Amino acid sequence: TELDLSYSLNKEEIPPEIGDLTNLTVLNLSHNLFTGVIPPEIGNLTNLTVLNLYYNLLTIIPPEIGNLTNLTVLNLSCNQLTGSIPPEIGNLTNLTNLRLYDNQLTGSIPSEIGNLTNLDWLQLNDNQLTGSIPPEIGNLTNLTNLKLHHNQLTGSIPSEIGNLTNLTSLYLTKTQLTGSIPPEIGNLTNLTNLELTKTQLTGSIPPEIGNLTNL
Repeated sequence: TELDLSYSLNKEEIPPEIGDLTNLTVLNLSHNLFTGVIPPEIGNLTNLTVLNLYYNLLTIIPPEIGNLTNLTVLNLSCNQLTGSIPPEIGNLTNLTNLRLYDNQLTGSIPSEIGNLTNLDWLQLNDNQLTGSIPPEIGNLTNLTNLKLHHNQLTGSIPSEIGNLTNLTSLYLTKTQLTGSIPPEIGNLTNLTNLELTKTQLTGSIPPEIGNLTNL
């Protein structure tokens, strides 16, 4: 039910036969040199609750990842992932932790990410994501950490971000965001870290920022 091959320095592709291990609940292949695509057969592992593939050289997220509806942790960070975040990721409604940072992902943040209402941690930073922050992000009211920095995101900060009243960290630095800081940011009274540097935000700092007494 658990397979841990982390730190074993595998240099091959992940074999498609991994999809035969249908009783797996935990798969950890992190800290290796696995290359190529994440095999679509991984979508057969519908009992998985934890999938850790971080620190490899993997290149593509298959849409079949959306079959893994029991996942609570999905960590694909620190790979060479290209292409877009598949909208099927919105099927993973049990996720509490989604980390895709430090890749080469392009395209927009899919609006389907707003389905992941159990998320506590969302980390998409250090990619090449474009487009605006979807207003559906405001559905993720259990989030404590939202890290979208070091991307090419445009448009304004959606006012719906003010729904995320459990946030302790919000990182939007080094993006192409424009417009003013929404006054709804003052709702985030649990914030301890707020980073908006190296953006194209304009206008005045809203007085509501004075509500953030935990910063």
